[in-house]
Amino acid sequence: MEFTEWIRGRTDAQLRALVCARPELITPVPAHLDGLASRAGSPSAIGRVLDRLDRFTLAVVETLAVQAGPVSKARLRRLLGRALAEGKPEPELSRALDRLSELALVYGPDNALDLAPGVRKVLEDPAGLGPPVADAFRHHPPEQLADLADEIAPGTSGSGKERLAAALAEPGKLIEEISPEARTALEQLAWGPPTGRVPNARREVRLASARSPIEELLARGLIAAVGEETVTLPREVGLHLRDGRVHRELHASPPGLDGTARDPALSDRTAAGQAFAFTRSVEELCERWSAEPPGVLRTGGLGVRDLRRAATDLDLPEWAAALVVEVAHAAALVDTGGSAESEWLPTGSYDLWRIRPTAERWAALAAAWLHMDRVPGLVGSRVGHGQDRDRPLNALHADLRRTAAPVVREAALGMLATAPGRAPSQEAILERLVWEQPRRRGPLREQLVGFTLREAEQVGVTGLGALSGHGRALLAAGDPARLLAPLLPEPVDHVLLQADLTAVAPGPLTSDLNRWMTLCADIESKGGATVYRFGESSIRRALDAGHGAEELTAMLARHSATPVPQALSYLVADVARRHGRMRVGTASAYIRCDDPALLDQVTADRRAAALLLRRLAPTVIASRSSRTVLVDSLRAMGYAPVAESLDGDVLLSRRESKRSEATAQPRPAGPTGIDPELAAAAVRALRAGEAAHQARREPVAAPEGSVPRGPATATVAALQEAIRSGTRVWIGYLDSQGNATSRILEPARMEGGYLTAYDETRAAVHRFALHRITGVADVS
Repeated sequence: MEFTEWIRGRTDAQLRALVCARPELITPVPAHLDGLASRAGSPSAIGRVLDRLDRFTLAVVETLAVQAGPVSKARLRRLLGRALAEGKPEPELSRALDRLSELALVYGPDNALDLAPGVRKVLEDPAGLGPPVADAFRHHPPEQLADLADEIAPGTSGSGKERLAAALAEPGKLIEEISPEARTALEQLAWGPPTGRVPNARREVRLASARSPIEELLARGLIAAVGEETVTLPREVGLHLRDGRVHRELHASPPGLDGTARDPALSDRTAAGQAFAFTRSVEELCERWSAEPPGVLRTGGLGVRDLRRAATDLDLPEWAAALVVEVAHAAALVDTGGSAESEWLPTGSYDLWRIRPTAERWAALAAAWLHMDRVPGLVGSRVGHGQDRDRPLNALHADLRRTAAPVVREAALGMLATAPGRAPSQEAILERLVWEQPRRRGPLREQLVGFTLREAEQVGVTGLGALSGHGRALLAAGDPARLLAPLLPEPVDHVLLQADLTAVAPGPLTSDLNRWMTLCADIESKGGATVYRFGESSIRRALDAGHGAEELTAMLARHSATPVPQALSYLVADVARRHGRMRVGTASAYIRCDDPALLDQVTADRRAAALLLRRLAPTVIASRSSRTVLVDSLRAMGYAPVAESLDGDVLLSRRESKRSEATAQPRPAGPTGIDPELAAAAVRALRAGEAAHQARREPVAAPEGSVPRGPATATVAALQEAIRSGTRVWIGYLDSQGNATSRILEPARMEGGYLTAYDETRAAVHRFALHRITGVADVS
């Protein structure tokens, strides 16, 4: 049976299953089933689907690939059973063949199973076996093949290639003639890889002149030269050495995921605590960058010093701080400012995100982490090329993108989902992934698995190494916020003021109180209870932001479960009394103070040299710097100036919250499969195109009379109904010149402002712009 005929014989349900499993086959939709069969056999399409096969299913494909033609299911069962540790390939073999048939990789009845066209070409060295004899010796001159055949098969007839292939089809006698050293070299290639390096591999060697083990093998055709220094083991020789087995060892079932048992409730609570802490870290980062945004490096990304500062501010190791930064960027909460001197700033989306419930905020961050194509774990590694070879990768740099990252992340978490209540080791997960996707292997994959497990714990997807309930909902595209919300600690709206100028937050503070406490106090320690310390600099920071002494004292009294200590009241009053004694105006700018001794101190300060100060009077100093620069510089030197207007009034301004001008959007999630309705529409289009292709129908004349016209909404509704019911319709359509035409269509699908349909009036499949369809009517 031909593969194309087999495709034509598939039912609509089977074709829908095919395009759902391999959506690349209908991007775009082929004109007919011949086109679908051709696309299914293309190397790129076959490579993608082979990458998704597990170890046993791939072994079935490899076993079929090394056969000369179609084989029966019974023979396939015997071949696989010889390599299976269990010895019995059923029922796994039947399931694998059903899967391969659904994917259109294997076709035919049970007594004549074969691979789809193109699969054998894509599989390089299936099961570690080399090419057949005909392919291994295809570059040898006919004269050399004839001489070789005369040496090992004297008296036989036919061309040199034919005689050589016949002799090597049963190579047992030739192998018995070689020395033990040559046999050892041969067995090293038996189980793959089947190629090796040999100096002067194309040398001509006779049986009588062979001296070394390699020359013994070359003289008998047991290895073939495929390059100047490369030889390969012909497939027939490899199968003989393997005693007919295609695979050395095979398991029909995946390896188990053994791990430490975890109490699910405890894992969920632990993960919830991590989720809350991670969400607060993102919020704290954005708040700090609102006031003091770091710059964007000339080569892109975030500077090493800025990352270290963020790690110190967030009280996190650098790798965790890089994760916070990258996830905030992936969730569109942080982006470049867009100015000439660009900075990393919170976006407008951050203000909307901040006012949402904590569980919903975490769900947005976790989804961004799960699907982002960036790898925060590579920050600091040196993987550059060329001139950048020794340059470490920076956070937020474009070179952190890896297309495999979201795939491996979901696969690793998927492994955890199959082991509820257990925390499998990284080695066990890697072993399982190798079985699940054996063609996707490499050092980067191992790195990504390690990064995924570490980051999942930090983000709060896992707890104590086990997948949490809300993490499972995230992976299944459910509603993780609903499961997480009851596990989160209730925010508190009060602190406990201590006599030693500290305040203890007995739990997570409300968002507004947390921002206010961060402004007027410094965080001394974090943990189950956060400790804040009040100091002269922190109180001055609140005064600089526009809060008065009475307002600070009242705010403390309102949100403290204990009385305001006298020492704290004195500190606020003392700092407020000295705050504003020095005033800055514009001269470019000037300093005015009623205390000449304080101005003497400023002019004598070496740090003020860059301000170019000049004493105008005992109580006035002028500067060439602007008022803003002068105020900021004096505050950095430890003084407490305030700005004043031209009328002498005090100017107090709140700390500016900068925002990025970029309209950042969250990065889209990875592919989640094809919509069933789209698959059904594609199959209808294929059937319509196939009918036209087979029948070679002549164009049908359009009905007489004026073309249909109607409202756009009614037109779209009628086309949708025709797609669902599979009926024909009569439409009016404006061509590129604006002329109204009449068409009879079999609609297939509608997307992106276009209708794909079989046009009976043209006997072909076309796409129609919806805005050009004037109306729809039934075909009588």
